[in-house]
Amino acid sequence: MRGLFHKVPMYGGLAIVLLLLLFPFVNDSRSMLILFTQIFIFAIFAMSFDILLGYTGIVSFGHCMFFGIGAYSTAIIFNHLEANLFTFVIGLVIGIVLSALVSYIIGLLSLRLKSHFYAMLTLAVSQLFLVLAEKWRGLTHGGDGFTFSVPDVFKDRTSFYYIALLSVAVVFILLKLFTESSTGKVLKAISQNEYRAAALGFRTLHYKLIASVTAGVAASFSGALYAVSLRFINTNVFSIEVTLDALLMTMIGGLGTLAGSIAGAGIIEFLRHYLSELAMSYPIFERWTIILGFLYIVVLLGFPSGLAGFIRKITLKKKRKVEKKGELERTA
Repeated sequence: MRGLFHKVPMYGGLAIVLLLLLFPFVNDSRSMLILFTQIFIFAIFAMSFDILLGYTGIVSFGHCMFFGIGAYSTAIIFNHLEANLFTFVIGLVIGIVLSALVSYIIGLLSLRLKSHFYAMLTLAVSQLFLVLAEKWRGLTHGGDGFTFSVPDVFKDRTSFYYIALLSVAVVFILLKLFTESSTGKVLKAISQNEYRAAALGFRTLHYKLIASVTAGVAASFSGALYAVSLRFINTNVFSIEVTLDALLMTMIGGLGTLAGSIAGAGIIEFLRHYLSELAMSYPIFERWTIILGFLYIVVLLGFPSGLAGFIRKITLKKKRKVEKKGELERTA
């Protein structure tokens, strides 16, 4: 019975993956296919943010810059070169390298100090990227943005759905291995008590830089997929609202749980989709962002550990009840 509790999450995860694989065959709605694709993309972005906040305890107010770097790198490459898989890889690599470099420099400058310096510096640099994207019209077309062509495999919504699903699965596995490695355990220790981790001999700056670069690279990858999904790019990808979305997804899903970040992305994107549809019929829902803000307050006050923490709490209660019942039966 005890082993069953450990296998339930695994079986549940496999069942969800199987349902997602079959979804295009049982779904007739193109909008739902696009919605799920967006969920997969933002799930990668939320997981990247969770590496910083949930696993390392680093607050970032400018995480959108890595998302934007990945999006613009891919879009600009497609806008100037022939749209094929090779050019997509070029744009992806450029975005990843730039994001890794920027995250490393920002981390090196600020992570020696308290975490709020990192938060402020990332916010400042993200706003610099926003201004740069708005002013460099010859390259970015400013706030108006631009459309671009994508490879044929990305044009088919079903094919791109599976590409996004595969991407979120691969990123989840890689980040899961990362968080369960010795490096990930040190990051957890840093988030709980950095001074104690340093006293044990760990070079905390080194590990925080690893977390910063890892998060930046994952966010850049999600930005590239986002740009390809829309086939359009503008300066909104550098807005602070993108970072706040990641924060909300992570908090609702549960800090320090990658699966929670995926669930949080699903909840937020579903709410955004349906509230936007309701706004067409009921004007009260035009301010749907206020409803999301209210949801954030409810989660913070009622479920501080998020959805994953709430489920874990219920599971532990059931486990203890079963163990207690077993002990009583053995005693009897």
